[in-house]
Parts: sequence; C-alpha cells; structure tokens
Amino acid sequence: MKVRVRFAPSPTGYLHVGGARTALFNWLFARHNRGAFILRIEDTDRERSADKYEKAIIEDLRYLGLDWDEGMEVGGRYGPYRQSQRLDLYKEYACRLLKEKKAYYCYCIEEELEAKRKEALRQGRTPRYDGKCRNLTEEQKRKYEKEGRRPTVRFKVPKKRVVVSDLVRGEVTFEADALGDFIILRSDGVAAFNFANIIDDMSMKITHVIRGEDHLSNTPRQILLYQALGAKLPKFAHISMILGPDRTRLSKRHGATAIREYRRKGYLPEALVNYLSLLGWYPPDGEEIKSTKELIKEFSLDHVSKSSAIFDNQKLNWMNGRYIRKASLKRIRNLAIPYLREAGYLKGRIIPAKKRWLLKVIEATRTHLDYLDQVPKETEVFFNKEIKISKKGKETLKKESSKKVLFALKNRLKKIKEITDRNFKTLMKDLEKEIGFRGKNLYLPIRVALTGQNKGPELYLILPILGKRECLKRLSKVQ
Repeated sequence: MKVRVRFAPSPTGYLHVGGARTALFNWLFARHNRGAFILRIEDTDRERSADKYEKAIIEDLRYLGLDWDEGMEVGGRYGPYRQSQRLDLYKEYACRLLKEKKAYYCYCIEEELEAKRKEALRQGRTPRYDGKCRNLTEEQKRKYEKEGRRPTVRFKVPKKRVVVSDLVRGEVTFEADALGDFIILRSDGVAAFNFANIIDDMSMKITHVIRGEDHLSNTPRQILLYQALGAKLPKFAHISMILGPDRTRLSKRHGATAIREYRRKGYLPEALVNYLSLLGWYPPDGEEIKSTKELIKEFSLDHVSKSSAIFDNQKLNWMNGRYIRKASLKRIRNLAIPYLREAGYLKGRIIPAKKRWLLKVIEATRTHLDYLDQVPKETEVFFNKEIKISKKGKETLKKESSKKVLFALKNRLKKIKEITDRNFKTLMKDLEKEIGFRGKNLYLPIRVALTGQNKGPELYLILPILGKRECLKRLSKVQ
C-alpha cells in the first residue's frame, strides 16, 4: 500500500522547532518511500486559531523546502483539508457510534466536572469521568434538556488493555479503564481533537502517523475509536521530545524557538533542514553534513532514537556557517542585501559596480558569519567612515615601528593608481624591503589603522575593497 503521511498543525501560534522537525520527518519518510505527504490544518480551537498563524506556518514550510502532494492550497481527492470545514463528517460518525450504543449523550456541566476533578485530586486519585450519564433514562435526558443543558457526546470506553505497537518505542500497554469515557463531540457540535484526528486520518487513508511523543498518551483513545469504527489502524511512530541544553523542554528561555525567528536571523533553509534532521535521527554512516537528497535517500524510522534530542544553538551556528561558506558568493550577497539596507548601509538602487564591490565584501567576511543577521556588524569596517580603534589597537599604533610602517605605506599608496588584487602582493613586498619589517610587525599596524581592530578579514581583501582614496583617508586620521 502506498505510504501516506500527514502534518496537521494547529494554527494557534507560529511554527515551532518541534513542529518543523515533525513535518520534516514525515516529509523525508514520504519522499524516501515515494509516498504522499499531506498538509491539513486542525483549526477546531476557535478561540486561539488565527489566519495569520496559518499563513505563517505555510510560509515557513515552503521556506524549508517542504512541499506537499495534497492539502492546503494544493487540494486533493480527500479534501477539504481544514477541520472547520469537515464538521458534518464528524457529526455523521458520532451519530453512527450513538446508534451502535458505543457512545452516549452526557449532560454534565463544566462546574460539576471541575468539582469532581478537584475532589479526585484531593483524594490522590487520577481525575477521570465517572460515567454518570452512561445509562440515563429518556426521562432523565428530557429533564436535563428542559433545564437548557446542551449535551456532549462521550465514547464508551471498554474495559480492556490497549497495546500501541510503536515503530520507535516498541509495544506500549495502556489500561483503557483508566482513561474514562471521553468526549468526542462538544456541546457546540465541534469534534474533540482525538475524534477529529482519527476521522481525518481514516478518511484520508493515512498509513503512518509520525508525531511527537507527547501524543503517545492520546494513542490508546484513538486506537479504541478506530476499533469501534471497524477501521484499519495506521502504524504509529512517536518521536522524542526536543529539549534545551539544560534538558528541560525547549522554550523561549533557551533562545529562538520559532522557525520564523531563524528565518529573520538569516539561517539558510538547507542548514536548518540538515540540523533538524539530526534531532532524534542518526545517519547510518555517522556523517552529519547531509544534502536534502542524501537525507531523503538515507532516512528511515529504524534510525530514529527513543532518547530526547538536545537543541544546541552553537552546533546549529557551526552548521549554518559551513553552509554559508559552501554557498555561492552571489547568493550570500543577495541574501545579505536586506540586512545591509536595514542597517542603513545601502539605499536606493544598487548599480552593477556596487554589486561587484559587495561581492568582495562578502568574500572578505563570510568566514566569520554564523548567520546573515551578523553581516552588518562584520562588514561595518567597509561602510563606516569613522573607525573606532580598540584599546589594544591604540597601544599598537603608539609604537614607533607602527608609525614607520604607516608612513611608508602612505607614501607608496600615493604613487599607485589604485589597489588591486594583482598589485597588492607587490605593494607589500616593496614595503617589507623598504622598512625591514615582516609578519605581524608589518601587517598588524596596517590592519589597526584601516579597521580599528587587531583581527578580522585578511589584508589582501581589505585594501582592494577600501580602495586607495579611503585607505589614505584612514591613514591620515591615525598619523
């Protein structure tokens, strides 16, 4: 049977790292098995769902390069792919369970249920519905309806063991009786998560449910519903949680957690995909840097770990830096331009000559980049006319040897038309012969005078980028 998997986010917030990893694993599994990847939206939480979140989730998935074969904005034979447009289908299945005596109307109101929940906690018991409305007479039902009570529909949980055969965790056993009769249809006619979820998976012929381990506790309820409806079970795979470096659940106190934040900071999508793939999955060959094609070829649930994954921003930065240095200079330059504009370094139309100059600036600085939001800081030496000299730099310039180097450089620059990649080496060799200095004693004073710092891009890149006129201006200010 053709593999069919889905990613079903709730549009109650931006796409989280954990959600993106779940989407990625489903996508890789589908592509590896030449199956279908479906995107549907679970928007039955009316109070918290918002169009802006739905649009943002779709944008972020596309940014990561995760395309889908059916679902939102694509369509397909099993639509609609938005839960709020499938309410009649859920009611139809709820009516079927009521007719077969596998579900019943419950007239308990929220205040009564909350009081019972608190009492159970006070007595040290796990709260669960006590089945009060399970065997109501028609007279009792009419009495509640006259009071204006709108019933929910509860599923009759049988007394049995439920075994979840999980592709990642093996067999996990639950006692169904401990679950209590749970709501499948709320009093407003909206289906509860567990019910809508399995009706959608069943009607969309989902073969594998790959999701976070926080959903493992939902699985016995869903299996019972599948069995009650006489439907074939999909295969389940519950992937590990993503934790912060302190081994607590990943949250904002660990830094950015939403994909859009990583987009804004300028992480390359292929780097994020590569890093997310390693959160709970380990490549068979042990190599961590993988192209998307390689990930598709090698991905298997057999190599998904039960252990929690640790989200390490330093490792992500290292990996993203690797991808920045592997990418074409033109691509990184084009991606860097919005950050340079935001910093006020670029305005208006960028002429071809300026684009060529920017290419050299990126070449000089990209070895120092972890993400593109750092571009303005790393390139400021080429844009700022006023150079701030560091404390160490000032100490370097006070030396008589430094003054000698800068004086000689200034004189030599006046004799050439322009500094180019070709004549830079000749310029430095002639300077070395003239003053007798080499290595650090020669290069450090020049670096400090032109950039204000004791370290940074290579001099052979700095001087041609700044050009003769700007170099002379900066040398004059420190002499």
